[in-house]
Amino acid sequence: MKTEKADLTFLQSGHSFTLKCEGDWRISTVAPMEKSLKKALPRMLLATEVIWDFSDAGLFDSAGMTLIIAFEERLDKAGVKVTRTGMHPEHQKIYRLLRENIAPLPAEEKRTDRLLRAIENLGKNSIAIFRDFLDFFAFLGEATVQLFYYMRHPSSIRYKAIIKYIHTSAIDALGIIALTAFLIGVVIAYQSAVQLQKFGASIFIVDMIGISITRELAPLITAIVVAGRSGSSYTAQLGVMKLTEEIDAMRTMGFEPYRFLVLPRIIALMIAMPLLIFFADVVGIFGGMVVANAQLNISFDSFIEHLQGALAIKHFWVGLFKGPFFAWLIAAIGCFRGLQVSRDTESIGEQTTLSVVNAIFLVIACDALFSVILTELEI
Repeated sequence: MKTEKADLTFLQSGHSFTLKCEGDWRISTVAPMEKSLKKALPRMLLATEVIWDFSDAGLFDSAGMTLIIAFEERLDKAGVKVTRTGMHPEHQKIYRLLRENIAPLPAEEKRTDRLLRAIENLGKNSIAIFRDFLDFFAFLGEATVQLFYYMRHPSSIRYKAIIKYIHTSAIDALGIIALTAFLIGVVIAYQSAVQLQKFGASIFIVDMIGISITRELAPLITAIVVAGRSGSSYTAQLGVMKLTEEIDAMRTMGFEPYRFLVLPRIIALMIAMPLLIFFADVVGIFGGMVVANAQLNISFDSFIEHLQGALAIKHFWVGLFKGPFFAWLIAAIGCFRGLQVSRDTESIGEQTTLSVVNAIFLVIACDALFSVILTELEI
């Protein structure tokens, strides 16, 4: 049985480097040749010309010729001239076939290339964000135009749709809001109790729970939960309608999508959010009350009595005041992302994810802005 064998001879003359291929270059024989080529590559890169001599070569399969092409590309990219001699017609045929059909090997990125690529990606992302802003402002403009239409024609307001979305956004969300607010109250009270006990100021846990929950935590946590629950559902609903061309059909029949789909959702959430925040206030304070009673032996009556003096009414109203603004951001982002869905199902998932991320970020940013402004106004 004939044993297949490949060989490679290296000849250097001045600045010229000759590679003499011998034997059959097949998949079973190219591994040693690859090692030899890698070992000789640094010397080849110093040459001005590399000559591949195929005059004594036998058979080549795709693996053998691909190895030749791969190293030829490396030399080309390094600026080394490559010349092929002695190729038989069979060698030329498989060489042309592979050259036309295989992708070139990726070049090793230099530091400058990586920097340019990073700058390019930064530019593309900046342009994409800028276009998103323009599209969002166009969305807000269209929604505002339809809101003025509502004001001029009160009979066109879809009261049934608004009531339906209040139910789905508020009533159906009471369970998760109650659980989240209760746990937040428990955590705040438990962590505060450990520290306040050290200073003998246990009663001040009432002040901390009352002010922090009503002014900051209840509105913020409620908005985050609603953004993940209702905001994402708005995006998914409108996205599916756009994907199935229902929105196009509505326009064809003379129905304005912003008036029939967008505004009822925004109005409903703006009505529901203050109610949810009030509910979260009650449940969160109750959670803190339970922990204060268990950890610090503060009775419910004492807790409520001290809360009446510690909690100024302004903190309660500040929390409720934030609700419509948070709701507007969540509903507007949810509807906007739903209308941004393209003609494939994968886009629904992408836009739903963006909807939740954008809404939560903007809610937190809005809350921070409120904190700065209200603190400067000493409210």
